[in-house]
Order: sequence, then structure tokens, then C-alpha cells
Amino acid sequence: MLLSTISASAQFVQYANEFLNIGAGARGLGMGGAQIASVKDANAGYWNPAGLANVRDNPQISAMDAEYFSGIAKYYFAGLAIPAINGKGTFGITFLRFQVDDIPNTLYLVQPDGSINYNNITSFSSGDNAVLLSYGQKMKDFYGFKLSLGGTAKIIYRSVGSFANAWGFGFDAGAQLSKGNFRLAAVVKDVSTTFTAWNFTFSDADKQVLYLTNNDIPVKSTEMTAPSVVIAGAYNFNLSKKVQLLAEANMHLTFNGRTNTLVSSNLLNIDPNLGLELNYNKHLFFRTGISNFQRALSDGDLTNQKKVWIFQPSLGAGFKTGNLSIDYAFTSLANQSNPLYSNIVSLKLDLIRYKVKVQVKKIR
Repeated sequence: MLLSTISASAQFVQYANEFLNIGAGARGLGMGGAQIASVKDANAGYWNPAGLANVRDNPQISAMDAEYFSGIAKYYFAGLAIPAINGKGTFGITFLRFQVDDIPNTLYLVQPDGSINYNNITSFSSGDNAVLLSYGQKMKDFYGFKLSLGGTAKIIYRSVGSFANAWGFGFDAGAQLSKGNFRLAAVVKDVSTTFTAWNFTFSDADKQVLYLTNNDIPVKSTEMTAPSVVIAGAYNFNLSKKVQLLAEANMHLTFNGRTNTLVSSNLLNIDPNLGLELNYNKHLFFRTGISNFQRALSDGDLTNQKKVWIFQPSLGAGFKTGNLSIDYAFTSLANQSNPLYSNIVSLKLDLIRYKVKVQVKKIR
């Protein structure tokens, strides 16, 4: 039973709210998720709220609709960046949803007499939702360095059919530091420790079937997402007057037990993301990236298998004309021996802010 894996007491869960780690926007996915230092648009509410400070003149909207696992799962993203009227900062609103439909419910497949009745199979949907409320602001320059700071409040709602639902709350903080073509950045994710409280609503008949089939009957429980840190560096190489190459490296640091990452230990795990973006005249973009480094068994005969390093590559492209940007990414949600790649398209639009002048005539 899926829900029986949730403990009755609050505890740190290694992959709690994992849908928040998928990514946002085809640019970031095409670069292997290496975005923390270079993001500077409406997608920054997801990647690094400090990057919102770069949206200074007009509001900006970004949207993405993607399918994973051959259409089994659907993922939606929308982001809005709104510069403050006083020009000192930028507000961001981000919406995320990961949805799986038509999940078979086999709770009543086996009848009391032991016979199987396939007509008793029903289906349900699972949905993970999040709203991110962000703010980013440029700070005063010092010694030629430009510093931006930002924060994000996360509101999470998850549901599994009519059986369970959960509310969660958390907070992220980010910073970007730049000088010339060089950028440094850091994000502390779940700095407040994100809490997700589950509530289960099984009927008495459901509980009886769970009991008779030796399944645990879930009760109210709380998952906690431990804080993690992402540090990043990026450099923009000027190859010619019209051609630039951006290189970025992100390092995701976690501290809640050993995981299958490039650097793994009980105290510290390091999961890198590396990305490149070739920019022609700020209109045409080509991207690539690698991420999700893991140790896996090599192909071949079982007696000759060895542990090897594998990683997830991604490709992307983009086109910008006027206020509209169209981005494309070819990537996979997870690293597998036979990965299922998806074609992802996202749009970004700079909205026009109209200034209304009001004239007051003095009446004598």
C-alpha cells in the first residue's frame, strides 16, 4: 500500500515533496538544471528568488506544460514576476502541479470468498501542488560587486484520491553576486525545515480490508524536508561581438544521510549540475547540460557486471523575438538504464507596463 510508507510520527524524509525538484522552464531543463547563478527572469521564483531582482522594467510571465513517462504524468509550471512600483525589488508568484491520473485502486479486487472480481477495480488521481511567493531585491553595490538577495515562501497541497491529503509550508533564501562576466550564487532550500502534514480519510470498510490483508492503516503524520544548500558559479565568455558562451556549475549539498550521488557520505552528499548556453546576438540560443550522476551496474552478463558512473544528458534551444521567448528542451525526468525522454516547450513573455499620467488643472 502506497500510503503505508508514511510514518505515524514526524521525521525527516529523504525524498519528501520531490516534485519540487523537477525544474521550471525549458531553458533550465536544457542546461541540466544549472540555473542558480544565471537565472534572471520569471523562472527565478523557482530556481533562485534573488534572480527576480533582474526583472526591473516590465512584468514577465513564463509557462510550461510537460509530460513524463510516456504521458502517464503531467507537469505544469507558471511563473509571474512583477517589479515593485518603487523600483527597489520584484515580486514573484510561481505555480507548480505534478499530476498522475487513472491509478488503479485494487483494494476490493479480492472478494471475501477469495475470488477475484476485476469489476471492483476503480481508479483515482494523485496531485502535488505548490504556490511559491517570492521577492528579490538588488542591494547597494560595493567594490564593483552587485549583490541581490531574495526569499521564497512555499505553500504545498498534495492529494491522493479521496484517501489522503496534505498541507505543507516552507521557506527558501537565495543570493546572487556578480562582477563583470562572473557570477556566484547560493540558495538555502527549506531553510525553515519544510513541514508537510498528512491526513487520511479511509472508510470503515477500507480499514477492514487493509486489516484483513495485513496492511498498515495510516494515521495522521508529518513529513519534514531537511535543509539543503545549492552553491553555483557561472562565467559568460565573449567569443565575438555577437556570440557568447555561458558556462554554469551548480553543487547541491544535502546532509540527511547517504544518497547515490557523485560525492556520498553519511555527513555530506554533493550532486552537481553542469550547463552550457551558446548565445547568438541575444536572439538564438543552443544549450546542453548534464546532471543526476549515479553509480549503477554496467550492462552485460550478471557475472561480469561492474559499477560504473552514469549521468543524465539534456539538450535545448531557444529563440527570442521582441517580448516573446520560446524555449525547447529534450530531457528525462529521471536517470534510468532506458531513460524516457520528453520534449518540453516553454514560453516567456515580457508584458508592457503602461504609465498613466494624470493632469490636475487648477480652477481659479
